[in-house]
Amino acid sequence: MARLDDIDLKERLFLRGYPFGRYAPHPGDPVALAMTPLRKAVQDSTIALVTTAGLSLPDQPPFDVSIKMGDSSFREIPAAISPQLLEMHQRSWSFDQTGALRDRNLVFPLDRLREMRAQGEIGAIAPRHYSFMGSIVGPRKLMEQSAPEVARRLAADNVDIVLLTPV
Repeated sequence: MARLDDIDLKERLFLRGYPFGRYAPHPGDPVALAMTPLRKAVQDSTIALVTTAGLSLPDQPPFDVSIKMGDSSFREIPAAISPQLLEMHQRSWSFDQTGALRDRNLVFPLDRLREMRAQGEIGAIAPRHYSFMGSIVGPRKLMEQSAPEVARRLAADNVDIVLLTPV
């Protein structure tokens, strides 16, 4: 892990001002409630992917990279999709997209989940997965609306484990 001193000045200033460093869950907070211990073996669990790579289906509207504080909306991605068909809309100046543009599995490892399912290492793959855009510096709408809605959908799909791939 990099030390703060190893990061260039622009990135350090951004990280120091980022609001998540001051986040503390409060009673009834949906984020805190979503963090529960795993109650079954991984090989019996249903797994979903959530990424901040800004991925969307070709027929979905792209994430709006012009929103100053970040686009806090999300895109639902069906499990049957080939990851390479997903489009990437990421505004982070610190994220080198080269590898992910060649192989979406670097940020959305759906093919790896399929392999794990075929080998019996996981129970099932959720029918729906979700993508957010990273670099959201104004997270209120994300935390109060988008994230709780995705959590409700994941619960409706009986998801046991969410694999987060932050970008």
